[in-house]
Amino acid sequence: MGKNAGCFQGCLHYMFDYETSKTLVIPNLGVGCFFRFSQLLIVLYVVGYVCMVQKAYQETDSAISSVTTKVKGFAFTNTSDTDPRFWDVADYVIPSQGDNSFFVLTNMVITPLQTQSRCPEIPNPSTTCVDDCDCIEGYNDPRGNGIRTGLCENYSTTAQTCQVHSWCPLEIDTKLPEHALLAAAENFTVLIKNTITYPKFNFHRRNIRPHINSSYLRACEYNRATDPDCPIFRLKHVVSEAGEDFQDMAVKGGILGIMIDWSCDLDWWAGKCLPKYSFRRLDSKHPVNNVAPGYNFRFAKYYKNRDGRETRSLIKAYGIRFDVIVFGTAGKFGIVPTIVNMGAALSFLSLLPMVSDWFMLTFMKKRDLYSKWKVTYLDEDAVTGPVSMGTSYGTQ
Repeated sequence: MGKNAGCFQGCLHYMFDYETSKTLVIPNLGVGCFFRFSQLLIVLYVVGYVCMVQKAYQETDSAISSVTTKVKGFAFTNTSDTDPRFWDVADYVIPSQGDNSFFVLTNMVITPLQTQSRCPEIPNPSTTCVDDCDCIEGYNDPRGNGIRTGLCENYSTTAQTCQVHSWCPLEIDTKLPEHALLAAAENFTVLIKNTITYPKFNFHRRNIRPHINSSYLRACEYNRATDPDCPIFRLKHVVSEAGEDFQDMAVKGGILGIMIDWSCDLDWWAGKCLPKYSFRRLDSKHPVNNVAPGYNFRFAKYYKNRDGRETRSLIKAYGIRFDVIVFGTAGKFGIVPTIVNMGAALSFLSLLPMVSDWFMLTFMKKRDLYSKWKVTYLDEDAVTGPVSMGTSYGTQ
């Protein structure tokens, strides 16, 4: 019975004994240095990293952007496969308007005078045949060029293939010019007009700065060192800044990103909020497994000949697609994030005495002495006389 009462009394003490803070002054250089050094680290972290680097005292907003582009330049071609031809922006920019991107034609395979008729398939393991039994009428091979008619006919003196109903003659896209047909495209220029808004701060900005006028635009060209404000870019220099050679990239095409960074600190003079341009190739260019490289698509130009028959010229277009990617974050002083981060800093500082106590009671040589003076249990029943006021110090 007494044992149970003792357990019950112990539980009551555990649950309801009140613990109060006690100040213990320890004249130990090691503990003091650890405590002050920890305080210094926290202050440096809060002031140096949180405030100066992360700018956590600021409210932030992301940029909303609009982009328009205008390409200019001319080219002239005269090859054995095509007639002499003059190319302007309506010929090589496809389509004329893009969503934050534009495509510049640099190379092509042209299949002229196609009409809807019947012709033999291009030879490959799935189209070659010996007789009509090898060609199933109505069969549509997604990788083929048309719908089979059920006939097997001569493609050449050495090969027979299944006949298809399609646009004939069929395209042979293996005869891609080794050098870009529109090599002069490297000297084309593009004007990029970009407007951004930070709605939270009612802040608007254009990449065409207020001092830029029409006469300046007619003569300027972007250069990172000498003319960083000009919004007109020569395509050769854009590709070069991305670490690529324009003529090599123009043969089979590719995708190149024009990045515009509008990260701004609006606590400073708003005139310092300027775009920063960078350039990078975005499509895969694996040196070993370079399957299906570059960028291409097909389009056709339709017309009718003299007898009213529909005819088209099929163009497999190779070129460089330029994607204009705009991003940015603006920051401005805000009372709420400031209070939140100051509260976090004070919380770190309030936890520091607990860490210092743990260090003192775990690693110091006189940890037993410190523990004895650190925790004192007051037995109220043992106090029979008046309590005198005094000061006692722990000694080392």
